[in-house]
Parts: sequence; structure tokens; C-alpha cells
Amino acid sequence: MNILNNTFNTPYNTAPFSKIKTEDFMPAFKEAIKRAKVEIDVITSNDDAPTFENTIEALDYSGEELDRISSIFFNLNSAETNDDIQKIAQEVSPLLSEFSNDITLNEELFKRVKAVYELKPQLNLTTEQSTLLDKKYKGFSRNGANLPKDKKEKLRAIDKELSKLKLTFGEHILAETNRFEMHLTDEKDVSGLPDGAKEAAKQLAESKDKEGWIITLDYPSYIPFMTYADNRALREKLSKAFGRKGFQNDELDNQDIVLKIANLRFQRAQLLGYKTHAHFVLEERMAETPEKVESFLNELLDKAKPAAIEEFQTLSDFAKEKDGIKILQKWDGAYYSEKLKQKLFDLDDEQLKPYFKLENVIDGAFTVAEKLFGLQFKRTDTIDKYHEEVMTYEVLDETGALVSIFYADFFPRSGKRNGAWMTSYKPQMIKDGVNERPHVSIVCNFTKPTKSKPSLLTFNEVTTLFHEFGHALHGMLANTKYPSLSGTSVYWDFVELPSQILENWCYEEETLKLFAKHYETGEVIPMELIEKIKAAATFQEGMQTLRQLSFGLLDMSWHGIKPSEITDVKNHEAEAFEGTNLYPDVSENCMSTSFAHIFQGGYSSGYYSYKWAEVLDADAFEYFKEEGIFNKNVANKFKIHILSQGGTDNPMTLYKKFRGQEPKPEALLRRAGLMKN
Repeated sequence: MNILNNTFNTPYNTAPFSKIKTEDFMPAFKEAIKRAKVEIDVITSNDDAPTFENTIEALDYSGEELDRISSIFFNLNSAETNDDIQKIAQEVSPLLSEFSNDITLNEELFKRVKAVYELKPQLNLTTEQSTLLDKKYKGFSRNGANLPKDKKEKLRAIDKELSKLKLTFGEHILAETNRFEMHLTDEKDVSGLPDGAKEAAKQLAESKDKEGWIITLDYPSYIPFMTYADNRALREKLSKAFGRKGFQNDELDNQDIVLKIANLRFQRAQLLGYKTHAHFVLEERMAETPEKVESFLNELLDKAKPAAIEEFQTLSDFAKEKDGIKILQKWDGAYYSEKLKQKLFDLDDEQLKPYFKLENVIDGAFTVAEKLFGLQFKRTDTIDKYHEEVMTYEVLDETGALVSIFYADFFPRSGKRNGAWMTSYKPQMIKDGVNERPHVSIVCNFTKPTKSKPSLLTFNEVTTLFHEFGHALHGMLANTKYPSLSGTSVYWDFVELPSQILENWCYEEETLKLFAKHYETGEVIPMELIEKIKAAATFQEGMQTLRQLSFGLLDMSWHGIKPSEITDVKNHEAEAFEGTNLYPDVSENCMSTSFAHIFQGGYSSGYYSYKWAEVLDADAFEYFKEEGIFNKNVANKFKIHILSQGGTDNPMTLYKKFRGQEPKPEALLRRAGLMKN
């Protein structure tokens, strides 16, 4: 019998990674889909009149085995993939898409859901039950349940094709990232690079039996080179390689895929009676409409653009004065920004890194979680893992009861996609009177320890770790009845609040003193460095804001219109970027073809949500600052009203319960230095 279709005989019912073979997945998926269909049949063939319990609740608890197998498989496809896993992903994605459509287009099931929905006023439901009922009904109506048969079939075909295109898009990016390497043999070519980055590049070359240094498009290799390498021509070469992923008119080209995805999403929205894909998506967001998103982005653009232009001019003047650079190019940005930051604040990442040994930063995040929410993190070796580098923890509350299982995976590998994310292997829910606790994971790509140094993080990486850990706390502290409303299952423009708010603690002296200790001497980070970190926090904030807004506007330009008129991806992108451009365009580069957030991940029509959530997190953190950053009362309100509630209520309602008022954008503008106090 397939291990994946059985109850796992493991501590806390954790995934038995070492016992799962790749060939187990396909048969396990097929069996789980079959069983899930039986569960649906039980609901639809029930002779009793539809009730909340026998229809809505039963539906939410159905397919648990399939969800579990899916989470294990697709998390591996992101963090520890190989050709076989990618092949299975291509085969299984259409099956899952079809199964999902089998449910949403099941007329008998929808009849029952609709019957309960129409009785809603008489049912005396709790807030959570009422939210679940709305969600289930919309899950059908927004996926075609009210459509005639021919249109339902068309919808199925679109969904099937979209699921394959999104996978192919991601595979192309991973293949592009893996196939590029810049092999350097002259010491002059790595001039300016910090010792740690140089040593990592040397180790990579050694691992491939080569002399010298190898630089790749993986972030821990790419970012230091773009920030510190003195050789401008090599920075240009690397920058152009990074910017042309999926844009080389070869077998890994994504231009057609981008056009197809945008058009299929538009057709899907139209089928369902929405004007555009953005209108469809935003109905289920705090922002509600594309018009609101556009005005939100443009309002921030008006505030940030003058500062951004001024900052860019200052940077251009600095590069010209320093090295005679006539026109500042994209491959100069990080390099001269770092030099200017060092000049203005006498601060650079290399100065800070010795104080941010990875293990200490992890302990720091744990200590913050303990001080705020009373959590304890106990390292354990009894829990199976998918790679030897993964660390596993039992998370306990003040009474010693299990809150969550936590996996942490920090270093780049060839089978792991770039970036950082939080995910889950098992959701929290209350079923049959048992509060099932979640299994949560964070995945990052930090510099590996070398022969002479431990893994030392840049300050930006410290905030990344805290960010993902904030998402993890949202998952860990979930305390809802229904799995589909649990943890991070919230509106996408609300999901970044717990992650982004946690970054704020990284700038506070009270926090830094807990963990920022020199890896060799144990000396606590000096006060003047903390002051410099805070002073530098708003450095080039106008330019950073403009960059984020440009991504949000690009996203809306693909999804807030009828895309069938677009024939040239690059030209369309250039138009979308017109109001936010600072640097000259690079003709060989295109962002859309590697914009995985919107074409592979779930951020289509949602990239604005990073900025939206910044408004929330700045406003929420001001509350902590007023009362004390480790104030138990405020932390408890945040835990009770935000972290534990998941998607059980409207996010604005939850936010107001925590804060006592709606969020005000002034807090963000103050923090960003774009508005005086």
C-alpha cells in the first residue's frame, strides 16, 4: 500500500520524507482524487435536506488526504525538485485542476450549497460559519457554477491550460537560472567583492573542478556581485543575464506564455461575467476594485516620485563625481547606492554581517516570538526532513502544549527556486473535538557557511528572515475550526501584515541587543551601528517605493485591461513603466518574462498588496511603539484578533478590533521619510 495514502506513523503525523519515493506520488494522487470524489458523492447523495453541517462543513473537511499529498509534493517541487518531480508536476497539475473543476461544476453539490446559502438569514451561524458559507458559495459562483454547460466546458479547458502554462513558465526560469554561470579566473575581476562572497564563489568553482570563481544568478551570488564588484563591464554582463531570463527567443522563452496566460485569464473573467481578470480577483480583496488599486498606487506615486527623482539625481551626481559615469545604468544602481550609503552613513553590509550570524538571527526571531506570544522553540532530530540542511522544531506554548511543528530551510541548492517563502505541510483545524496543530515551513536562500566563516547575513537578509517568520507565526498561531479559513488563508492584501510588521523589530535597539552579537567576539552590536541602521532605513526610500509601485502598475497593466491587443511583451512593459522609469531601458531585458509572482505564483492583480500591507503594518507598529514594542497587552490583541483568526472575518473588521481604528497611510509615509512628523 502506498505510504502517502495511509496515516503517517510518525511523530505528530509529520510527513515521512525519507520513506517517500518519487514514483509514489502519481499513484498516490490518483488514489487520493478517487477517495476525495467518494467524499463528495457522500455529500451529494445524502437524502437529508441540505444543512450547514452535512453540506458546507462536510465539504470543507473533505479532500484532506489529497490536500496533504499536494502540499508535500508541491513544496518539494519548490524546495527540492528534480526532472522527475517536474515531470510529475506537469502530469498532475491538469488532473488537480480537473478535479477542482469537477467540484465547482458539480450541479448537485452546488444545488445543496445554494440551498444552504439561501437559508442563511434563518441559520443563526457564528461569524466563522457565516464566512465559510459565503466562501463556499462564492467558490462555486466565481468558478462557473451558474454557467450553462457549454461555458462550463470552456472554463475547464482554460483552467487546465493555465495550470500547465504557469508550471512551464516557472520551469523555464529555473532552467535559465541554473544554466548561466560567469566563470572568472583573474583576481582583478572579483575586486571589490567581500571576502565571504569571494570565498563562496571559489567554493562553487572548486565543486565544479574549476579554477577561480563562479558567479551565478542565484541571489546570494548575484546580489553581492551587483553591489560590490568594481568591474563595471562584468556587472553589466551579469545584470543583462539576470534581466533576460525567459526573453531570449529560444526554447526557454516565456514571451508567448505571458501573452497566453494574460489572455486566458481575461477570457476566464469574461466567461464569469467580470470586466477583466483584475475585477475578478479584487472582488475578494480588501482593495475591492481595480480603480481603488490604481488610485492607491498613483497616490503613493505622487508622494514618492519627487523624492525618487531627487535621490536618483544625487546618485547620478555621485557616480559621475566618483568615477566619471556619464549615464547611470541599471547595473550601476546597487554598486553606487552602496558606496553612497557608506559615505553618508559610514555603514556597509560587510560591517554589519559579523553581527548577524544566521544561528543568532534565528534565535533572535525565536526570542521575539517568545516575548510577544509566549512561544518556545525546541530543536528536534526525531522529525523526518526532505534535505539534511533543513532544521526541525517543536513549537510549544507557556504550558508546554504543542503549538506547531516548524521546518526551516535556509541555503540555495540546484533543486530549489530563488527567493524566500513560507508554506505549510499540514493545516490547523478543529475536527471531531481535536485541535489539529499545523506544520509550517520557511524557505530562504542565504549564503552558506564556508570553510572559514559561518553563514553571515546582510541586514536585508535579516529582515527577510523576520518577514518569512512573521508569515510562519500567522500559520503557527492559527486557531480556527475550518481548514480553509485557517492561518494564512486570508485576503492576499492582508496576508503580508503579519510578515511585514515583524520586520519592524529588526530596527529596534531593544531587539538587536538580544541577538546581534559578533560571531567571533560575542560583542553586542555597538549603539552607533544601530543608530546608523535606523538612519539608513529611509535611504533611497523614494526610489525603492517607485520600484515597488512600478511592479504593481505592471501587474495591473497585464490584468486590468483586455490584453488581446498586446502583441509585443517588451513594448507593453515599456508603456507600463513609463511613469516610474529612472534608469535608461535595456533593450535585451524584459521583466514580465520572469515576473514569477504574477505569472507563476498567486499575485496576479495582487502585487500592489505589498504596499497596501505596508500601510497596515506601519500603522499597527505605531501602536506597538506607543505602548512598548514588547507590550504583552498589544501583542495579545494582535495574536487574538489577527494571528489566530485566519480568514474567519473581514480583514478590516479584524484590524479595527486590534487597532481600534482603520489604518492611516500617514504612518507609512512618516516611516518612509516621505512625510515629516
